[in-house]
Amino acid sequence: MSYFDAIILGALQGLTEFLPVSSSGHLVLAQEILEVKQQGISFEIVVHVGSVLAVLIYFRARLWKLARSLFDQSLVSERKVVGYLMLATVPAGVVGLLFEDLFAEAFEHPVYVSWMLLVTGVILISTRWALRRSRNLTWSPALIMGFAQALAILPGISRSGSTISAGLHAGIKPSEAAEFSFLLAIPAIGGATLLKANQLLSVPPEQLGQYSLGAGVSFVTSMVAVYLVLATIRRGCFQYFAYYCFAVAAVGLYLFL
Repeated sequence: MSYFDAIILGALQGLTEFLPVSSSGHLVLAQEILEVKQQGISFEIVVHVGSVLAVLIYFRARLWKLARSLFDQSLVSERKVVGYLMLATVPAGVVGLLFEDLFAEAFEHPVYVSWMLLVTGVILISTRWALRRSRNLTWSPALIMGFAQALAILPGISRSGSTISAGLHAGIKPSEAAEFSFLLAIPAIGGATLLKANQLLSVPPEQLGQYSLGAGVSFVTSMVAVYLVLATIRRGCFQYFAYYCFAVAAVGLYLFL
């Protein structure tokens, strides 16, 4: 892997992790186009760390309050959110452990990933018909978003796109659905990263510079992506990302079908 490859793949990971267009799908297609092959998923792990750090910093005040709620009984609503995050994390954890080999194999098939990007586009455009309600977050929509996150383990299905869309269909306020989706990324990405962290031992020493650069680029672009998603949610333009997914899927099918 060259430094140029690291910059391109790191930027793709950072932008597409939180933009609702599937970071895993973009990485699979980009690696095929650039003809960059890694041992295992070590590079994906490194760039995902950059994305998690971006969320931790962006939501640092919110996360601090959520942490305090575990010891401060007056922070009732924040303590509930912690419970909802724990509940919503369960489906992806169970599905990921049960079907780990199946999901890993899916990363080797760019055509399959392209079809899943089409599915992501359909999910996103469906939010045009979501009921515009101002329902507060409770255990049921949190669990619905958790199952949507489990579906997004498939490469090409956007994690943020599916979870935010599920929240919108459940009647959650758009900004609240987006925030919960981002917070839900911390245990989801963090847990998956820890489970695969042993693969980092196989990283060639001469590639450490490229990996570090990729993580740094992923961090910066992830911060940009969080701002962009929140801005589009506020403007009611979230479904427009569907057309981008359709375009990338078409390119992928044209190149690899």
